[in-house]
Amino acid sequence: MTRMRRSGPVERLAGLQALDALGERARVQARQRSLEEEEHREHARRQVREADLFREAVAGAVPLAPTGRVDPHRPAPPAAPRQRELDERAVLAASLSDEIGVEQFLETDETLSYRRHGIGPDVVRRLRRGQWTVKGQIDLHGLRTDEAREALAGFLARALREEWRCVRVIHGKGLGSIGREPVLKARVPRWLAQRQEVLAFCQARPNDGGAGALIVLLRLPAR
Repeated sequence: MTRMRRSGPVERLAGLQALDALGERARVQARQRSLEEEEHREHARRQVREADLFREAVAGAVPLAPTGRVDPHRPAPPAAPRQRELDERAVLAASLSDEIGVEQFLETDETLSYRRHGIGPDVVRRLRRGQWTVKGQIDLHGLRTDEAREALAGFLARALREEWRCVRVIHGKGLGSIGREPVLKARVPRWLAQRQEVLAFCQARPNDGGAGALIVLLRLPAR
């Protein structure tokens, strides 16, 4: 028959300490739950106070009568007619011929110039003096002939859309061309003289490009 061993003082002390630890843990957990519950109650009371303050603030408010107006909205930007612009550029480029001679219309002084029939010589003089502000420019320097012709046609079309009265066309001096012949310098005046919107042009002043550029006066489309 097995006898039960009596607990000694040390074992009884360890058991009491374990019980105390469990009790303390339970008390800590209870305090934590109490704090959380108090925080929840305080949050609920704060929401009630804020709701009461809002109701007091709008107690005398009267809803606006319906006006029937539609809320304004920003319209979407119009679609750019990209294909039409490309077609126009192709037509303009095709209309710029190298076969048409315009030498008889060009003044052969040190500042090469052109004026359409009916445009007085004073217009060219004023153009040389820089009376019109240059609104836009295109640099054809370094382009092949076909590329330059198409680029110039597109630029003129844009200038008319933007209502640029005076523009600068940079064709270069031809120093980098094969044989050092100024191909574009000879052809750009021909192309410009064929366009009805070109009223006059002259060689740019030294600070505007000199012999490598033309200052062009355009006729703006009628409104």
